[in-house]
Amino acid sequence: MLRVKYGIALLIALFLVGLLPLATFAASPHFISASASDPGGNLTVTFKEAGLGDTVLISYEASANGTAVYACINGGNKHPKAANKETVSGPVSALGMFSSDKNGTVSASLLIRPLSQGSFTCPSGQTLVLAFVSYTNAGIADTTNNVSQGIPGRFSECLVDPALGLCS
Repeated sequence: MLRVKYGIALLIALFLVGLLPLATFAASPHFISASASDPGGNLTVTFKEAGLGDTVLISYEASANGTAVYACINGGNKHPKAANKETVSGPVSALGMFSSDKNGTVSASLLIRPLSQGSFTCPSGQTLVLAFVSYTNAGIADTTNNVSQGIPGRFSECLVDPALGLCS
């Protein structure tokens, strides 16, 4: 009787060990698509990833190099030719967590906001505006599975009247 119990336990153990490689290789995370657009000064990174397994929580980071031009506009909607303009550049990113569907895919978007103007302010009677944004080297990374996808191109948008000379 004892020999039968050990035999059954051994068979179950071998069965489970045999399934381990299948579970390990069943998920093969990869990006099917990744794109970016820049409506309203933000960068929206949209992506689809597959090969994740069913209902798995995945962490993502969308990133890019960003440039933002802030300026002061007077009451006549003009930009005085003084030095009241500030350009800031640096890395920007957005984080998100999404659960894969029953087919092992995630389709989502992350919104990257422009860099802050920092301590730049306008004199009395002028309004601070975000005049221009540009993003390069955009990409999306699945930080759970160490998979990433670059998004080629330069995404830029002029948010004021181009005649003001603030968009380049």
